[in-house]
Amino acid sequence: MMVSVKIDIAEDTLLVGIAAAPGIAISRSHLVNRDRMAVIERRISPAEIDPEIAAFRDAVVKSKIQLLEVKAQADNKELAEHLYIIDTHLLILDDDMLIGDTVSLIRDELINAEGALNRVLRKLRRVFDKISDEYLRERRSDIDSIGDRLIRNLLGETRESLADIDEQVIVVAHDLSPADTVQIDKSKVIGFVTDIGGRTSHTAILARSLGIPAVVGLETVTSLVPDGTPMIIDGSTGTLILRPSPETFRDYLLKKQHYDYLESELLQYCELPAVTRDGYSLALRSNIDFVDEIPAAREQGAQGIGLFRTEFLFMSDEGAPSEDEQFAVYRSAVEQMAPFPVTIRTLDVGGDKFVPEFNLSDEVNPAMGLRAVRFSLKEVNLFKAQLRAILRAAAFGPIRIMFPMISGVAEVRACKQFLERERQDLVSAGIVCGENVKIGIMIETPAAVLIADLLAKEVDFFSVGTNDLIQYCLAIDRGNEHVAYLYEPMHPAVLQALLRICQAAESAGIEVGMCGEMAGEELYALVLIAFGFHELSMNAANISRVKRIMRQVEMSDVKQILDQLFLLSTAEEIATALEKEMHQRYPSIFTEEHI
Repeated sequence: MMVSVKIDIAEDTLLVGIAAAPGIAISRSHLVNRDRMAVIERRISPAEIDPEIAAFRDAVVKSKIQLLEVKAQADNKELAEHLYIIDTHLLILDDDMLIGDTVSLIRDELINAEGALNRVLRKLRRVFDKISDEYLRERRSDIDSIGDRLIRNLLGETRESLADIDEQVIVVAHDLSPADTVQIDKSKVIGFVTDIGGRTSHTAILARSLGIPAVVGLETVTSLVPDGTPMIIDGSTGTLILRPSPETFRDYLLKKQHYDYLESELLQYCELPAVTRDGYSLALRSNIDFVDEIPAAREQGAQGIGLFRTEFLFMSDEGAPSEDEQFAVYRSAVEQMAPFPVTIRTLDVGGDKFVPEFNLSDEVNPAMGLRAVRFSLKEVNLFKAQLRAILRAAAFGPIRIMFPMISGVAEVRACKQFLERERQDLVSAGIVCGENVKIGIMIETPAAVLIADLLAKEVDFFSVGTNDLIQYCLAIDRGNEHVAYLYEPMHPAVLQALLRICQAAESAGIEVGMCGEMAGEELYALVLIAFGFHELSMNAANISRVKRIMRQVEMSDVKQILDQLFLLSTAEEIATALEKEMHQRYPSIFTEEHI
């Protein structure tokens, strides 16, 4: 445990961080030491090379054993479906860029094991720091977690286990690893706050799965808060209140009771259909990165997978997965999700999506360079293997295939030609493949919006990737803190783009869905329903929330609201009007503190 220093904290001291997991927790702080170990790099003699390498390999083995023990202990807990995160850490411990490069540095540069490891970790962190996509950039935390575990094992240091906490507390830490989080007993750890982290870190994802309120990115909270400090965290707004006054305590106790009641109500929506009061229905589906996420998606009532990101299959120094390896993954996804469809996005590498084997980071403007479908049409052998694996898996259940970053009809036709040739080759070879695989494209470039009517004639469905579409429409880098405030889903240009896409899909008689972050936001539910989307795909935890809104509205009402929003001129005016409308219509859901 950290040694606490007496700090005078005024009543109702307010700190603001990142809202990582919703809910309110009221308790005392419990500080845990998750600071990185100080590493001293030193030169070694040739005679020390083998002992240093042996010590490093022993640390790797010890780290694997520790993670396997964590996995075994958590196997019967409600986080079992998230244990793929531990598997990911185990895979990192076999990764040649981490392990092999460290051994090479010990041998070639004559430096001690922890010094060599620290150099490799710095190199990997620099790679991830270049990634602008928030979700992928947060994967750097996995490298930090594994690196910290290895260094502690090298130096013989132990860490306090969160499983040993025996009273209700709010954990305060510099950071928490996924291994920490899966050991949490939520009857004891009722919330946590950290110095670092973001909404898409594994720790935040696990906190949302556990239903534990969390605020991250507070920067210096561990140095400000003594152990045992009374505190309140609101994970819905990202606020932390230290030494709450009696009045504040009473206010938040009422807010907590209200929030907990609404959360208990959400459970009833998991099995209910997603349909408006006047009978308009749409499919609420889940976005996933790993097959292991499917059980949680099904529990939340997902009617299929609207986006299976395949990039993580390729994130290994051992090279791209083979056709058979991909087939096994896609087949497992289809069989687990049946009878609902699985939408597989072909490899979306390049830009801000780093994959070690394909080092495209030296491009002057990678976001607009060789990425996504452009990369696939260049690296045709990789593309063919993925298409064949998808077609083979389609024999075991409904699969839809989706091509990313489309900007013209020629790209769509080229992809379809590749797909048909691979299907014919499989049939000729006597290999069973699926029939009538639906073909779709991601709409995420202004060009695709402008020619949506032409693209609609080529495919079976559209899926709007709002993360990139908003970025490209507004010409802003959402990963750049200087212009991130301009990332406005309710910008009039974005609404006009969505209208044009939906109108083109309707005219062509094809389905239109959305799989960007916007799809899972309760506040935008009215707008998206009014546009007439057939499918919204999101983080599984948001499905019941969106369904709750949907089942309380009528299409005539939401269309009227949308018409009113189109009369406004700025994103701020539109967002304010929408917030007001939602608060007035659904005060039990959209309380002022959650708007």
